[in-house]
Amino acid sequence: MIHEKHATQQGKAHSKSADWKNALATGFTHWQDLAQFLEIDPTSYNTPALKSFPMRIPKGFASRMQKGDINDPLLLQVLPSVKELDSIDDYVADPLQEADFNPVKGLLHKYKNRALLILHPACAVHCRYCFRREYDYQAQTQSKALWLDTFEYIRKNTALDEVILSGGDPLMHNDVLLAWFLAQIEDISHIKRLRIHTRIPVVLPERITDELINVFKETRLQKIMVIHANHANEINDDVTVALAALKNQSQFTLLNQSTLLKGVNDNAHILKALSEALFAAGVMPYYLHVLDKVKGAAHFDIDESTAKKIHTKLKSLTSGYLVPKLTREVAHEMAKTWIN
Repeated sequence: MIHEKHATQQGKAHSKSADWKNALATGFTHWQDLAQFLEIDPTSYNTPALKSFPMRIPKGFASRMQKGDINDPLLLQVLPSVKELDSIDDYVADPLQEADFNPVKGLLHKYKNRALLILHPACAVHCRYCFRREYDYQAQTQSKALWLDTFEYIRKNTALDEVILSGGDPLMHNDVLLAWFLAQIEDISHIKRLRIHTRIPVVLPERITDELINVFKETRLQKIMVIHANHANEINDDVTVALAALKNQSQFTLLNQSTLLKGVNDNAHILKALSEALFAAGVMPYYLHVLDKVKGAAHFDIDESTAKKIHTKLKSLTSGYLVPKLTREVAHEMAKTWIN
């Protein structure tokens, strides 16, 4: 249950950077260990050992799952399935054709006024529907010296006014390196806004330390953080406190984007509960994405007609400001495609 009082508190961040690294290191990477933790018979479910995209689940996130329920909506998002091995037409490694928008190493420039930096290749959790699950992160990884060439591209493109930090997950970097990236961005006069796309405040709230808060506290840039939650059960007290610290101490505008997933949140009442939990935690619902057709995730997909019906029903159940925009990203389109 969400305690609304946390949303109005200043939000005390965790104080020790070692805590989040330990929490990350002690997560689940094997089904047998997770099954024991969740009190599920490990022989009741056949999960493949995928070398290219293995299971990774922080213990704190697993603790929000319903014990004994193999169909728990949080578990379904992160538990490898044999269905991922199916080869299905139109589900491809690069569904958004991001390779076509990679003018310099580490940077994607698809939209006119904003550029996205692939800041870190790793995530704290491996979501099975991730549209970058097949992404060649190694080709984008580089040293500080080469990152300076990337920032020079931004400096020369004066139509850019916003930089997005993404990945992987940018908050997987240590605080010193994040501060260095922030300083490079601040030094480019035409950049007004910094946006961070991250799932970490939801799946690994221990990462929101006092040190991290201080990195972003003093900057001329307007700051937006887009988190990623798909179900109300993801938002517990630890998450709410971490979000409050980001909002009240570092002055982030907090938004959420979700992905519409079969068996997880393909129900208007579930989405209503999510929006209300987010709003109580100080986060505005932003986008509800139709699944990107990435290889290995077809079993999560919902046809567009059904998605429209769910979204229409959601609009009838709750206040307009709690209804995220239903959207799809289409390769080579110059903006998100709004549905309905």
